Amino acid sequence: MSGAKSVLLAGDIGATKTVLGLFDCWGDRLVSLSEAIFASADYASLEAVVAEFLRGQGAGMPEVACFGVPGPVSEGRCEITNLPWVLSERELAEATGVSAVRLLNDVQAMALGMAYRLGEDDWVELNPHAVRPRPGNIAVIAAGTGLGEAILYWDGERYHALPTEGGHSDFAPNGPLEEGLLTFLRDRFCGHVSYERILSGSGLANLYDYLRHAGVAPESEALHAALAGAPDRAPIIAKWALERHDALCTAVLDLFAAIYGAEAGNLVLKSLALGGVIVGGGIAPKILPVLQTGKFMAGFTAKGRLSSLLGGLPVRVAVHPQPALLGAAHAASAML
Repeated sequence: MSGAKSVLLAGDIGATKTVLGLFDCWGDRLVSLSEAIFASADYASLEAVVAEFLRGQGAGMPEVACFGVPGPVSEGRCEITNLPWVLSERELAEATGVSAVRLLNDVQAMALGMAYRLGEDDWVELNPHAVRPRPGNIAVIAAGTGLGEAILYWDGERYHALPTEGGHSDFAPNGPLEEGLLTFLRDRFCGHVSYERILSGSGLANLYDYLRHAGVAPESEALHAALAGAPDRAPIIAKWALERHDALCTAVLDLFAAIYGAEAGNLVLKSLALGGVIVGGGIAPKILPVLQTGKFMAGFTAKGRLSSLLGGLPVRVAVHPQPALLGAAHAASAML
C-alpha cells in the first residue's frame, strides 16, 4: 500500500435500514474498519444515525463522507421516499464535523461498487451464450424495495456512474397476460403504471393479486392463511414458490422474471450498453434459481430486430451483500 492514510465514512441509506461503514483509505486501496446497520425509522435524521455510529469509534474522525440515498439528488439535496428525512450535503457536513459530504443516488453508488470493488466470486452469469465482456457502457438494474436503474458510462478509460429514475417509466406489456396486468394495475393505481409497481417487493404482491384475480392458478387455504395480515407478502410468496412449488406463487416469480428481463433489455437499448448488464438489488439473489431458468433471458432478448445484439451480452447478478456501501466508499476516496 502506498500514499498517506485517510479515514472516510460511507453509507447506504434506505427507508428500512441504513448501513454505515468506516474505511481506511491508502491511495486507491480501501480497508474496512467497522460497519453497522441501523433501523432508519428509529431515527429523526441521518445526522442522528451518524452521530451514534461515530460515538466511541477509535479510528479517528473521518475526513470525508459519501452516502448513497434512495432518490434523485439535486444541488446537494435529497428528499427520501418513505422516510421523513431531507438530506443536505452542507447540513450534514456542519452537523457531523466532516470536512466534505457527497450525496449519490443509491443505485449510482451501487454501480460504482460493482464497477470497481467487486471480485469474480461476487457474480453469477445468467446468459449461457455470453461472449467475453468488452469495453462499453453497462446497464445496472436493481429490484428491491423499489426499482433502481443506472448506467455505467465508459469514456474509453474508466467508468462513470450515471443515475436515472428509469424505474418510474411506463410499463410496456408483452402479450395478453401482461396486457391484462396493465389493465389491472391501472385500476389499482389510478392510471399510471411504472415498472416499479411490478419489479419490487410490493410489485411481487401486485403480481400475486393479479394472477389470483385472473385465475392463473388457485390460491390454497394454507397460503391464504399465511398471507393474511402479513405486513410484507413478498418473502412469503417467494418462499412458497421456491420451497413448496406452489403453482400460484411459482407463476408470480415466472412473470416477475420475464418482465425483469424485458426491462433490463430496454435499459440496454436506451444506453447502448454493449458492456452488458449487472442485476443488483436485494431480490435477485433471493430468487436466483428462477432467474436461471431462462425466463429472464427470454424476456431480455425478445427485442425483435435487435434480439441478436442482446443475445451475446453478459448478464450478471451481483451477489455481494453491500455493493452500494462499497461504491459510496469509492466515491468518498475520490474526494480526498
